[in-house]
Amino acid sequence: MAAVNVVTHELERLEGLWEDGLSDAYRAYLEAVVEFDRADQPRLALAAALIEVGVRLQGLGGLAAAAPTLLMGDLCLARSSRLLADAAPQSVQVAFARAIEEMSSAAASERPAPHTRELLLRAFEAR
Repeated sequence: MAAVNVVTHELERLEGLWEDGLSDAYRAYLEAVVEFDRADQPRLALAAALIEVGVRLQGLGGLAAAAPTLLMGDLCLARSSRLLADAAPQSVQVAFARAIEEMSSAAASERPAPHTRELLLRAFEAR
């Protein structure tokens, strides 16, 4: 029940995204965080899911998103950053920052973007 409360609280102003893929991403990342403290698992899985959805909303590597969608993507990334700061060891925080940097760099240089979920799952291994 605590995991539900964490997710519900963190979805404030992002509720519509839950049905639009955020819930599926969250469940996929929950499987990757079982080695972390049980209390931190929901926050870590949600942080990764928010990054995945935020990158998609921003249109990273594709056509630029419309301003409202871009801002929603920014909100997802900001929220995930706070969640990681609260629940992840510094090494994992750095690994997530590098993953986002790698995705952004690929998009900026018009190279094929690396698979987002793969990069983020690898970031959890930086414990």
